[in-house]
Amino acid sequence: MATSTIATEARHFTGWSIAISLLMILAGILAIGLPLAGGIAVNIVVAWLLVFSGVAHLAFGWHLRGIGGVIWQTLLGLLYIGIGIYVLTHPVAGLLALTLALAIYLFAEGVLELILSFQIRSRQGRGWLLLDGIVTLILGVLIWRTWPASTEWAIGTLVGISMIFSGTTRLMLSLAARSMVNKLA
Repeated sequence: MATSTIATEARHFTGWSIAISLLMILAGILAIGLPLAGGIAVNIVVAWLLVFSGVAHLAFGWHLRGIGGVIWQTLLGLLYIGIGIYVLTHPVAGLLALTLALAIYLFAEGVLELILSFQIRSRQGRGWLLLDGIVTLILGVLIWRTWPASTEWAIGTLVGISMIFSGTTRLMLSLAARSMVNKLA
């Protein structure tokens, strides 16, 4: 009886995991199909994270009042909150900045991966790191060279691709887990 209950619960949880996986894949497809809307959605999430981080800095600053550093934590918290509120009230301007920041990040990551690939020349798998560095560098340059026009597609498309891959990976793992549960039950 206990094994049956565990198997039933496991099937239930893998069912939910499969459903969430399919929703992630669908959301990824929508983000690619409507990249500007997907980019603005990501931008809003980032803005709220900034606001929450600002509140955390204010709370941390409050606790530091006896030690010192309260002024810096308070200023940092207010800066985070201010930027977050600005991005929430001006999502397109925030998306412009986020797209430029993404281009700079990808460019820097690509350069660092290329440098690392040359530093580990004799190691196995170096070619993959070199390829990743080249692709990342090209993507960073592509977004930067077409900025601000790339604002309309970059964030939404990249997040959509990531969601499709994450959803597919989760789906495959969930199906494998369900198969294993069915074999054991």
